[in-house]
Amino acid sequence: MTAIERSRTVAVIGAGTMGQGIAQVALLAGHRVLIYDIDASLAADGVSFVQDRVERMAAKGRLDRAEAEDAIGRIDSAAALADLGDCALVVEAVVENVGVKSALFKALEEVVSPDALLATNTSSLSVTELAAGLAHPGRFLGLHFFNPAPLLPLVEVVSGFATDPAAADRAYRTVLGWGKTPVRCADTPGFIVNRIARPFYAEAFAVYEEQGADPATIDAVLRESGGFKMGPFQLTDLIGQDVNEAVTRSVWESFFRSPKFTPSLAQRRLVQSGRLGRKSGHGWYPYGPDAQVPGPHTAGPEDAPEKVTVVGDLGPAAELTDLLEEAGIAVTATGSGGPYIQLPGEGQLVLADGKTSVEFADVVYFDLALDYRAATRIALSASADTSERTLAEAIGLFQRLGKKVSVIGDVPGMIVARTVAMLIDLTADAVARGVASAEDIDTAMRLGVNYPVGPAEWHDRLGRDWAYDLLHHLDERCPGGRYAPSLALFKLGYEAGEDEGGEGDDGETADDSGETE
Repeated sequence: MTAIERSRTVAVIGAGTMGQGIAQVALLAGHRVLIYDIDASLAADGVSFVQDRVERMAAKGRLDRAEAEDAIGRIDSAAALADLGDCALVVEAVVENVGVKSALFKALEEVVSPDALLATNTSSLSVTELAAGLAHPGRFLGLHFFNPAPLLPLVEVVSGFATDPAAADRAYRTVLGWGKTPVRCADTPGFIVNRIARPFYAEAFAVYEEQGADPATIDAVLRESGGFKMGPFQLTDLIGQDVNEAVTRSVWESFFRSPKFTPSLAQRRLVQSGRLGRKSGHGWYPYGPDAQVPGPHTAGPEDAPEKVTVVGDLGPAAELTDLLEEAGIAVTATGSGGPYIQLPGEGQLVLADGKTSVEFADVVYFDLALDYRAATRIALSASADTSERTLAEAIGLFQRLGKKVSVIGDVPGMIVARTVAMLIDLTADAVARGVASAEDIDTAMRLGVNYPVGPAEWHDRLGRDWAYDLLHHLDERCPGGRYAPSLALFKLGYEAGEDEGGEGDDGETADDSGETE
């Protein structure tokens, strides 16, 4: 199945910001474009807005003048749905209401040709449900663009239960030809991005609700250690707390209130108070010319230990051994036991594993980093029983490495580690359920929400058991199902083990009856 020919007309229904953006994308790809809106004046305004954008692009040298003039002449408004009869593709971008959208597509079926594709830009409604009343649901699918559509490359190509694979393939190839990066996914709540991204917000809010750290510190750790471009408190203030919470609640309800997607009570209170973020002047943070935005908690200077012992394989934190030696700290390595860094005062420095410091005699946990060499901040957690010397030595050690240090509460899994583990788990589960491929999920999360690494790639980097083990420990300490590792994640460990020689998680082997020996 080939892409829709450039000679064919594309229509966009809905003249709002998203509709205008999609129209601009199709227009600059070479199609004739029609914009329709129930309010004819809005459709005309939408055409003018797109034409002005194209003109500005030419004025700035981003578009050839002749191409701009040609494009400006290929866009117009439609006075009625009947004017869309010769369109090869109609993309809807109207209010997120099932009744409104369903009625619109039923009306379109009476107008467009049999080979036309009908697409919804919904981000939260079921493509299958919207197609239910159509005479020809096979040609109906979702094309979820991200805002602003002309700038963001990702498009989720969503197949409903009745979508014809040939129609999805034609839409995929068309969007690819428009210069976008399409990913294929099944019609499940949240599609890819809004489903997989929930832990990025949820775990940050959970750490806050558990009194582990304040919003500024959590944001800073996820940015400066986790490698994310923005922290979740910053990002939800930008999106709008009401909008972000509504998406979370929608996904939660659609998954029959699964604990994996439970909304945050703290965010609910924020919405109820009218603190919706930047648009209201206050969210998690204050905004405005006189706003005093709090900074992250940063520990004061401490002396670094002159020598340490690295016990066992530090796994994802193995790079620390080289960094310590480069910083002038003498390192003795022992291959058995651990894994941890033995400090001079006999305390231990341990990578976050889903357990808590209070369980041990004298342990400080340190958080996961995307890249320990590049990270500019590291989070540490300790309990009231942790000795002052051990905590001071741990702080000084990372300060010697050039890192800022944030000390948080004794929260299992800390901040970056539990967030990444949950992202990996939801990705494994989605792949196993046929929602999308691991490659498409990684692409969607990098391009759709600017993650530094896709969850599947992160899993490969961290090791086959890392996320499973951390979530298993978290589930023991926070029972209820939220952190219970998925069956898919459990199986991934065994599949990887077979690739490495046929052994299971702990080197166990199966006898002929299927039982472990």
